[in-house]
Amino acid sequence: MDANSGEEFAVGCLLSIKTTLGDDFEGQVITFDRPSNILVIQEGLKSGSGPRRNIRLLNATYIKEFSFLGQSEDPLDVKKCYIDLTSLQAREESAIREAEIAAERIGVGVTAEGQNIFDALSKTLPVRWDKTVIVVMNEVRVSSPYLSESVSGGTPAANERVRKVLEFERKRLQTRGTGQ
Repeated sequence: MDANSGEEFAVGCLLSIKTTLGDDFEGQVITFDRPSNILVIQEGLKSGSGPRRNIRLLNATYIKEFSFLGQSEDPLDVKKCYIDLTSLQAREESAIREAEIAAERIGVGVTAEGQNIFDALSKTLPVRWDKTVIVVMNEVRVSSPYLSESVSGGTPAANERVRKVLEFERKRLQTRGTGQ
């Protein structure tokens, strides 16, 4: 289909569409944008689908064939729109928590090498930043320049474990750096 065939895509039309990609679906036209040749369809016409709907943006050139099923009311009628605010708020809160957790894993005022060591240690041990110091297992501290000699605190066993993991990760990072 080309952009000039938009007359068939009037808002509210119910269509059955087959695409060149093999999709076969029914939906209601929400809008058709001639310049971009994008058709916006609201799927979920069947009565058992409930108030939730899928919105599909489809480049009209991918329409193999379509049939007109009828005309319906305005799909953008505010009184009939369903927005699950509880679900949206939960998704927002989850995204904010994930962003905060990700931000806490980024060291402020540390070298790229320090961040790489933190990232490597975090794969095997619980770590967090305390300014520029890496705190491992909430007891062992690794200060800049993040060498095994910079490890302090914690029980001797925990201290030794962090030293070994740190030495291994530094060797691995060094090998990866020279192998590129």
